Amino acid sequence: MSLKRTPLFDVYKEYGGKTIDFGGWELPVQFSSIKEEHEAVRTKAGLFDVSHMGEFTVKGKDSLAFLQKMMTNDVSKIADGGAQYTAMCYENGGTVDDLLVYKNSDEDYLLVVNAANIEKDFSWLLDHVSGDVVLENISDSLAQLALQGPKAEEILQKLVGNKELSEIKFFKFSPNVELNGVTALVSRTGYTGEDGFEIYCNKEDAVMLWKAILDAGKEDGVLPCGLGARDTLRFEATLPLYGQELSSDISPLEAGIGFAVKVGKEADFIGKAALQSQKEAGLLRKLVGVEMIDRGIPRHGYKVFVNDSEVGEVTSGTQSPTFKTNIGLALVNTEYSEIGQEVEIEIRGKLLKAKVVPTPFYKKAKK
Repeated sequence: MSLKRTPLFDVYKEYGGKTIDFGGWELPVQFSSIKEEHEAVRTKAGLFDVSHMGEFTVKGKDSLAFLQKMMTNDVSKIADGGAQYTAMCYENGGTVDDLLVYKNSDEDYLLVVNAANIEKDFSWLLDHVSGDVVLENISDSLAQLALQGPKAEEILQKLVGNKELSEIKFFKFSPNVELNGVTALVSRTGYTGEDGFEIYCNKEDAVMLWKAILDAGKEDGVLPCGLGARDTLRFEATLPLYGQELSSDISPLEAGIGFAVKVGKEADFIGKAALQSQKEAGLLRKLVGVEMIDRGIPRHGYKVFVNDSEVGEVTSGTQSPTFKTNIGLALVNTEYSEIGQEVEIEIRGKLLKAKVVPTPFYKKAKK
């Protein structure tokens, strides 16, 4: 089976991109080095091709009612021009996906879903559609770029013809921003723990915008970035990755994104009863941060032990480029989730000491 490619595939080589198979897509894991790209985003800016993500439009007069039924968060709270992080769940509280909802109006929304889940999510939504709702999968016609880092606004502003980017606040968007002569939706969102923007444009405009942004940010130290740095950045900021921190077996509450689950909203949503009883009974397992005491790197799938009993497993882990420590996220039985709890992680057949530490590991400095 041939790998899918984004509209930017042909320019990766120009910038030294090394590609890998990522869930059926041929995407760059790095351009210079993961550490260098990570550092650029934390201190200056980095540009990511995230065109593999999926986009659906939801239109019609029953759109809000439909989204309230499908989403764990309260979609009625989004103002026009606002974005919201949410999840979709199965009846048992397991996660279908985590996603962003952008609201143009009560009758016009854009959903942005994880690349590996595009087909599954679209079918899930279609299976539950009722009333005056028109769903369309527009993933193939759009490209998405993410410019992230403290200098993102300064760099992007150089290309904007009609808008002060400072007016776009966090989790807000502007649907018709003129960027280097083309129109794009620009939102102040991202997946790195830094300030920055996600830019949705017609796929035909992607290569031109990619080059224009890198040229505009040359003096500011902007770097093209791959999936490697995207993963270490989101991990340090403790942002979940579907398939690791979230899955059909892990609820949003267990994964630590309970802020996006509004069991108190009037609308009944799929999975509400299961999530409500999880809340009331108390969670049996929780996502925690762990830091190695012994030498070793915790990786996805490694088992966690206390007194020789298995109590959970690592969902993500790496050597943190920012802190130079070996850290991980692990889903563990709640009684072992207290800060300071010592645990052991099985790494290459050996049990190595670690301890539970606070998350997020990284928080950007307030302006």
